[in-house]
Amino acid sequence: MTVKISNKIVGYRVLKADADNEQAPAPAQPENKPVLMNENIERPDFLLGTTYKIKPPVAEHAMYITINDILLNEDTDHESRQPYEVFINSKSMEHFQWVIALTRVISAVFRKGGDVTFLVEELRSVYDPNGGYFKKGGVFMPSLVAEIGAVIEKHLKAIGLLESDEMSETTKRILAEKRAEFEASQSTATNDETSNDYPANATMCGKCNTKAVIVMDGCATCLSCGDSKCG
Repeated sequence: MTVKISNKIVGYRVLKADADNEQAPAPAQPENKPVLMNENIERPDFLLGTTYKIKPPVAEHAMYITINDILLNEDTDHESRQPYEVFINSKSMEHFQWVIALTRVISAVFRKGGDVTFLVEELRSVYDPNGGYFKKGGVFMPSLVAEIGAVIEKHLKAIGLLESDEMSETTKRILAEKRAEFEASQSTATNDETSNDYPANATMCGKCNTKAVIVMDGCATCLSCGDSKCG
């Protein structure tokens, strides 16, 4: 319908459609987002700490590795425990300089947030040009730095940031039976202190770096991690 305007226009206003005139619903209240680890989080007065002791044969004294964790989103559904800092102490001053540097770099990565599990692979891939060593239980460590990485891996599994690769009870029972059968078939034994947790003539496992591989009926089986290759 056309309307003719005969009077002088002195003003105007825009009318909205009825649908637009309806009152808009109130915006939903934003949910409390979980606090993620970041370098802006101030260090609290209290942190949860765990200390691990290692005694590498390449060092004169034992080393004590302390990892402190911060508890984020406490008493909520998003509660999580995140590593915040690491300290390494020892009576030996031989490695003091690089150990202090390493702890500061690792602590900085922890406080940065995000996925810190990559540190484990990076540290465990460090090789000593003078050769590695066997720790108690026959596990081979390519360097002292690699053993520090193994401790961090153990801690991350303990707080749930890495999945534990524990074997099932059935697998453990089968390996125990295989080990007993293998040891019973051996008529001689040697005194090898570095591999006393496994048969003396066991060989190195390429998967877990443990001297625990035995061969029975043409099948090489690791008694530590269960890795098996038959030929």
